[in-house]
Amino acid sequence: MKLMYITNNPQIALIAQNAGVDRIFIDREYIGKDLRQGGMDTVQNHHTLEDITAIRKVLTKSELLVRINPMHESSDVFSSSEEEIEAVIKANADIIMLPYFKTACEVKRFLKAVNGRCKTLLLFETAEAVENIDEILKLDGIDEVFIGLNDLSLSYGYKFLFEPLANGTVEKIANKFKDKNFSFGFGGIARLGEGTLSSEKIIAEHYRLGSTCVILSRSFCNANYVTDEKVIGELFENEVKRIRDYEQCCSSQTEEFFNKNKADVKASVEIICK
Repeated sequence: MKLMYITNNPQIALIAQNAGVDRIFIDREYIGKDLRQGGMDTVQNHHTLEDITAIRKVLTKSELLVRINPMHESSDVFSSSEEEIEAVIKANADIIMLPYFKTACEVKRFLKAVNGRCKTLLLFETAEAVENIDEILKLDGIDEVFIGLNDLSLSYGYKFLFEPLANGTVEKIANKFKDKNFSFGFGGIARLGEGTLSSEKIIAEHYRLGSTCVILSRSFCNANYVTDEKVIGELFENEVKRIRDYEQCCSSQTEEFFNKNKADVKASVEIICK
C-alpha cells in the first residue's frame, strides 16, 4: 500500500521519504472543519503555500499530496477555490485532494479547475457524496479516490470513526470504486500493536477490500511531542519496515483469515461503541 504522512516540516518529510513513505501530505483544509469537528480529538492543520514550496524542495522520491479546502467562493477572508487550486498547482503539487464534497457539481467544478495539470484525488466523507457516488464516478478526470472515516462517521451520526468499516459501509463504497477500476484507500493507521482498533486488523481489512493507500495517523509519529530527529528517524525506519513485513504476511493469507479478521473488527468495534 502507499503510505501517506501529514507534515509541513521539511526535515520530517525527508525522514519519512527515506524510510519509504510514498506520499507527503500537506493539509490546507480549514474552512468549515472546526465547526463540524469541534470537540473531537482530530488533527486540524492550516498549512500554507509556503509549506508546499518548502516540502517540494526536499522530495526526490515521495509524491507531494495537497488537500485543499472544500469548493467555495471568494470572500474577505479567503480566495476562491479556483484561485487556491491555481496556486497549489503552481507550487508543483503532484496530487490535489478535494475534501468534503456532496454533489457531482462540486466535483465537476474541481476537475475543471485542475484541468489535468496534476493528479486528482476525491475524499468521500459525507453521506451525500455516498448517495451521489454513481453520478460522481462517471466524471472524467478523477485519478484516485479515498474514504475519510472521521467526517463520514460524523455525517452518519456514528460514535466511532471505524464504525463504517465494521458495519459494511466502507465495503459498499469500495465495491463501487472497484467496479470503476479506481485505486482507493481509506482511513489511517497507528504503529503496529497500537490504536483503539489495532493497526493489524485495519491493514488486513485494507488487503481484503483491495485498498492501495492509507494515512499514517498522528499517533504513528507525533512530531509535536517527539522532537529528536534521530529518534524520529529510527521510529520511521523501524515502524515502516514492520508495516511492510505485515503487508507481506497479509498478501499470502487465505480467505478464511480475512473473514475471521472481518468478524474480529466488527466485534471489536461493537465493544468500543458500547
